[in-house]
Amino acid sequence: MALEFTDDNFEELVLNSNKPALVDFWAEWCGPCRMVGPLVDELSKEYEETAVIGKVNVDENPNIAAKYGIRSIPTILFIKNGEVADKSVGAVAKDQLASKLDGLM
Repeated sequence: MALEFTDDNFEELVLNSNKPALVDFWAEWCGPCRMVGPLVDELSKEYEETAVIGKVNVDENPNIAAKYGIRSIPTILFIKNGEVADKSVGAVAKDQLASKLDGLM
């Protein structure tokens, strides 16, 4: 299961991590988000040793979404060494997400 990133734990779990991170910005009311969510959960199991993978509920954690200029969801940020290295907007296939994540390794 993917981690739940919040305004309170984001810096510690994502920005200060020595592993690359995949961060899924989503909301419960978002249809495409419900399609991407299970893919993010699968990736979190497959990459649990090599990456930090989790989700940010934009309704509950508006500060992180605002900091990264998230205007449409789902948006997935790929973060390495505390910096955004890549980005994906909208519903995308699992292999596309895995490929971007692999590129950060």
